[in-house]
Amino acid sequence: MAKTQLNVRVDEGTAKAARERATARGMSVNRYIEELVRQDAGEVGHTFVEAAADFMKQYETVFAEEFGPERGRGDAREGRR
Repeated sequence: MAKTQLNVRVDEGTAKAARERATARGMSVNRYIEELVRQDAGEVGHTFVEAAADFMKQYETVFAEEFGPERGRGDAREGRR
C-alpha cells in the first residue's frame, strides 16, 4: 500500500508518550499512530452499528405491524429473509 507523509505538531509530553508507547509495543511511532487512527475509525463503525440497533429496538413494533411479528423481530439479526 502506498504511504503518504503526514506532519503533525504535538507538545513535547504527547511526543514523549507516543515514543514510549510505541517502543513498549515494539513498533515505530508512525506505526503506532497509524494503528491508533485505525482503531478510532473502527470505533466510529461500532458506534454506527450500536445506533442502528437502538433505532431498530425503538421502532420494533412499527416493523412488526408492517411486516408481521416474525419479520419484525429477529430475521435481520439471524440473516434470514
